[in-house]
Amino acid sequence: MRIESCTVCVRKLSGDRRSEAGFTIIEVLIAIGILAFGILAVASLQVTAIRGNASAKYQTEQNTWAQDKLEDLMTRTYAHADLDPAANPHEEASPPAGYTITWSVTDATPVAGSKLIAVTIAGNGKTTTLIGVKPQF
Repeated sequence: MRIESCTVCVRKLSGDRRSEAGFTIIEVLIAIGILAFGILAVASLQVTAIRGNASAKYQTEQNTWAQDKLEDLMTRTYAHADLDPAANPHEEASPPAGYTITWSVTDATPVAGSKLIAVTIAGNGKTTTLIGVKPQF
């Protein structure tokens, strides 16, 4: 009788151990696959964010250069050669590499005794134009 009861005990122990055995290799592989998919998704979002930041950088540079040129032209005298409408379009002599900076001047627009100045920066596949009015006084 003892032998039979011992066999039953071994069977019970091995049955209990199976429920506490841990993760199967399939479960581990599925978890690794889900983790890898998540990491790849985050990596692709990171690349998109970097491209967006680079585009914003170029746009900010263009806006800054256009604003700088417009302010420079606004400080010139009303009769300065750079504000002569007959010489349109004016062009910057030494723009940043890969860019062109041009401006055009129109007399008496929108008000008599004023000049409309349009500064355009082109480069890197984008164009930025800023407009200012220079009064005569």
